[in-house]
Amino acid sequence: MRETRLGRDDLMDILLGCAVLGTGGGGDLDEGIGLIDAALAAGKTFDLVSLDDVPDDAVLCTPYMLGAISEMPADEQAAYARLPRIGHEPILLAYDRAQAQLGTPFFGAVPCELGGSNTAVAFFAAAMSGHKIVDADPAGRAVPEITHSTYYLAGLPAAPIVCATVFGEVMTLEHVHDDLRAETLVRALSMVSRNDIAAVDHALPARDLKSALIPGTLSTALAMGRALRAAQATGADGAEAVASAGGGAVVFRGTMTTSHWRTEHGFTLGEIGIEGDAGHYRIALKNENLAGWHNGAVHATIPDLICVIDLDARAPVTNPDARIGQSVAVVVLPAPAAFCTAQGLAAFGPAYAGLPGPFRSPLAPKD
Repeated sequence: MRETRLGRDDLMDILLGCAVLGTGGGGDLDEGIGLIDAALAAGKTFDLVSLDDVPDDAVLCTPYMLGAISEMPADEQAAYARLPRIGHEPILLAYDRAQAQLGTPFFGAVPCELGGSNTAVAFFAAAMSGHKIVDADPAGRAVPEITHSTYYLAGLPAAPIVCATVFGEVMTLEHVHDDLRAETLVRALSMVSRNDIAAVDHALPARDLKSALIPGTLSTALAMGRALRAAQATGADGAEAVASAGGGAVVFRGTMTTSHWRTEHGFTLGEIGIEGDAGHYRIALKNENLAGWHNGAVHATIPDLICVIDLDARAPVTNPDARIGQSVAVVVLPAPAAFCTAQGLAAFGPAYAGLPGPFRSPLAPKD
C-alpha cells in the first residue's frame, strides 16, 4: 500500500485549500491549525493514502464537529458555566467510543467535508490514533447538513452515530432511518451543547464506501493551497490563483460593505454585501455561501462553490470573520459532479437556497 507522510507545510497547504473550498464555512482555519500542531507536538504522524489503496475490508469512519460557525453570545455561554470540561478534544472521545462499540479498530478516517477546521478534525482523530487519512470525502467542498453528501445520495447508513461533548457526555444513536433523520438528531444535540458537538458516523468497510466517496479531494485541496500560498509569497493576484487552480472564474471585485449574521436552529445564517465598479454583489449564507446576486439578479448558486477571497491578505474569507472595508473578490468554482445530477440537485441545489428554477452555473458556456 502506498502512502504519503504529510509534513507541516503540506498540512498547512491542505487546510488553506480546504478553507477556500469551504466557501465561507467549514470551521475556523486557526482552530484547524491548532489541532494539527497539537498532534505534531505529541509526536504523531499524518499518513495519507489514496482511496484505491485502502483494503476492501478495512473499516473507515467519518469524524467531524457539527454546529453553528458563529460565536455564541456571552449570556448563552453562561448557561454552561456549571458543567465540567474534559481535558481533551471531544472528537477523540467519540472516536474511541465508536471503535469500542463496533469492536474493531478503524483503518482510517475520511473528512466529512473540506473546511479549514472540519478537515483538520478528521486528520487529528486519525493521527492521534495512529490511523490513516483517506484522500477522499463525501462533499468535495463544505456543506451545511449531513444530507449534503454522497453518503446520502448513495443511501449509506450513518448509524451507529457516536456523539460527544466537551462536557464528557457521550450519546450513541442507533437504528437511525437515514441521513435526513441523522441531521435532525445530531443538530438537536449540538444546539444543547454550545452549538458544537463531536460525531463519528458512516463507519463501514471500504468496499461499501469506494463507489460513493469523491476520490482525490485532499490532493485537490493541497494543490489549491499551494497555488494560494505561492500568490502570497510573490504578491500575485490571489483570486486569480484560486480561480486557475480550481477551474473557475473571478466574477466580482469590490469592498465589503455589509456583513450580517445570526445563529438560528444550530446554523449561522446571514448575508454579506460587496460594492465594486461593476455594481453590487450580495451573498446569502447558511454556514456556507449558498447563493450570489449581481445587481439584484441571481448569478451563482449551490452546488457551485461561491468563494470570497481577501485581496490584500490573499486568503479565504470565512463568514464569521468577514469585515466591513475588506477588499475582496468573489470566485466561483465548479460543483462536484455528484451534486449536478438530478438527485444531487434535489438535495443541494437552488431549491435548498430558497430559489425557484433550475440550476444554471455562471461557468457554463453561454448559448
